[in-house]
Amino acid sequence: MTSTQAALPAAVVEVPLTYSIATGEKPVSGSDQVGGQLRYRTGSQAERVVAIANGRLARASFKLDRQGFELAEHATTVSDFYGEDEVRSVYYPEVERLVKARTGATRVLVFDHTLRTGNELARAARQIRETVKLVHNDYTEWSGPQRVRDLLPAEANALLHHRVAVIQVWRPIRAPVAQDPLAICDARTIAPGDLIAAERRHPDRVGEIYHLTHNPDHRWYYFPHMQRDEALVFKCYDSETDGRSRFTAHASFDDPTAPADAPPRESIEARTLAFFEPA
Repeated sequence: MTSTQAALPAAVVEVPLTYSIATGEKPVSGSDQVGGQLRYRTGSQAERVVAIANGRLARASFKLDRQGFELAEHATTVSDFYGEDEVRSVYYPEVERLVKARTGATRVLVFDHTLRTGNELARAARQIRETVKLVHNDYTEWSGPQRVRDLLPAEANALLHHRVAVIQVWRPIRAPVAQDPLAICDARTIAPGDLIAAERRHPDRVGEIYHLTHNPDHRWYYFPHMQRDEALVFKCYDSETDGRSRFTAHASFDDPTAPADAPPRESIEARTLAFFEPA
């Protein structure tokens, strides 16, 4: 099928996702440069076929504090996402305003971003990251608060006395996404026993993420053909334990409905700390 023959998005696609297998040993992954491509990963994985529903059919029902994610209309004035200075000076403030509006946080700080592409040659030429097929969540019970301590050491003790969340904003940066779209799991369907703490080694620090074991209760969604003016806002950590969403697993996947000549995915994810200090 060519791009001119693209089918309408299906209500559900059934595809394999890569889950981890709990072995009792802590998985480790790492890169050899700050922001560089993943160079090694330990641990055992297995593919499991899951149903991924078209989230556009129920878009209005998704809420950050319930399912853990929302799709937002979000125009950007960035002309070139490969320009580091422009991303930091223009896109970071745009993302901070978006997250503040979506969460009600009193303060939002974008602390880094990652560019990804499914094109191997472009990854090598631009020194950017690969798409991630492994089901994961970027922060854990330990690494969420630790990121506050790393980035804001003088304020951390005071800030961590109140609610803090790690919110990510993911979007296409050029063509609509057909290849390697992002699947995201309803946080309410993730059980504590599904989470495997995994060490993430960076050249300048050691972090921790969650890998996930397969659970047939997981409910997966994606938003087909996401555009450059759309952003998927999702939660990777929340210090609040009152029943709201706290961790939202995600992974890219091979969409069987994608045209054979669709351009490789190009995307950016910005990571933020959202603080909910008393007024």
